[in-house]
Amino acid sequence: MVGKWHLGFYKKECLPTRRGFDTYLGSLTGSMNYYTYESCDGPSLCGFDLHEGELVAWRHKGKYSTHLYTQRVRKILAAHDPLSQPLFIFLSFQAVHTPLQCPQEYIHPYKELENIARRKYAAMVSIVDEAVRNITYALRKYGYYQNSVLIFSTDNGGQPLSGGSNWPLRGRKGTYWEGGVRGLGFVHSPLLRKKRRVSKALVHITDWYPTLVGLAGGNESLTEGVDGHNVWAAISEGKESPRFEILHNIDPLYNYARTGSLQKGFGIWNTAIQASIRAGDWKLLTGDPGYGDWIPPPILPGFPREYWTLERHIKPRKSVWLFNVSGDPYERFDLSEQRPDVVKELLARLVYYNRTAVPVRYPSEDPQADPQLNGGAWGPWMGDEEEEKWATVYKKENMEWKRKFKMFKSRSFFRRLNTRMMSNKI
Repeated sequence: MVGKWHLGFYKKECLPTRRGFDTYLGSLTGSMNYYTYESCDGPSLCGFDLHEGELVAWRHKGKYSTHLYTQRVRKILAAHDPLSQPLFIFLSFQAVHTPLQCPQEYIHPYKELENIARRKYAAMVSIVDEAVRNITYALRKYGYYQNSVLIFSTDNGGQPLSGGSNWPLRGRKGTYWEGGVRGLGFVHSPLLRKKRRVSKALVHITDWYPTLVGLAGGNESLTEGVDGHNVWAAISEGKESPRFEILHNIDPLYNYARTGSLQKGFGIWNTAIQASIRAGDWKLLTGDPGYGDWIPPPILPGFPREYWTLERHIKPRKSVWLFNVSGDPYERFDLSEQRPDVVKELLARLVYYNRTAVPVRYPSEDPQADPQLNGGAWGPWMGDEEEEKWATVYKKENMEWKRKFKMFKSRSFFRRLNTRMMSNKI
């Protein structure tokens, strides 16, 4: 693995090299300086964050991260024999996350862009484009290309305050609107049967694992019971995706919506809880989904200020929304009042998923994590013996929802609804 981890590191068992990766070069936290690799959690808690294997990689300080990560991938490709065994590389670029930093020569082509953040953002995207080109060239040079699959994807929507844009989708990074959860991407491979086309198949990040195991000739029985599906036929041949439903999230800790209640959730779901689910063409949101405006691209120098309010969402606050996101991907037409039957069905699916949810473990900040106590760098600070005390702290079950929930046969239900919706052109 090369690049950003951001999946926890409080003990060594959480590191990439303990989670299936043979080698690792990258950062453990969520954001850092692209040159110095300094990462801060607040104004006073800062430390170096670049690791090679399980050691701190001080020697790479000063190298621009996108270039460094690209060079490492090319080095891996040069050293591996493509005919010996399959090779999986997960490259998680830091770009184009904040802070907006890049070499000056990449900014010059975008000098006509008046918005400074957008200018830097475009330059950083250009460096990623260059990296993809160089890695693709390495795949060809070292004999991988004809039997390779290159997947380019994202983890969330853009942040308009930092040069990004999700227009004309609604919302932004950190929200449950389509601007926050709909990820763009592409798959490039000589193995694709139908090339140069746009796929609208429903795919979730959990689908990549069983899909790649199948492509690599792995034991697919080991993927039974996981959340993902093998979606290669949908991607390569244009067949229907085996995925019908996506649980975007259920967050019981987020601020409860003041207008939500169990009564508004038909007595089975408290609509004050932040949650979102999609089934077929339908998408339901409850609680506070996050900032819900349609934000124009940040191209003017005065952004955001007055420009931000061009499409200010000023309707009364709610706690339930329903959209047909196939016909209305911009989420402009709320159908929750017209289709209470669909709302109730999707609320029941939230109840179903919540029954098997792992209890939330969100401990308070641990002062022992301070990088200054660990040689000035971020890294694991807790041993296994300290971990054992947490085993019984967050144990709980929600028996109330278990009693009230009754499993619906939703797949056929939603297919019938979708057919009627399309015929009525609602």
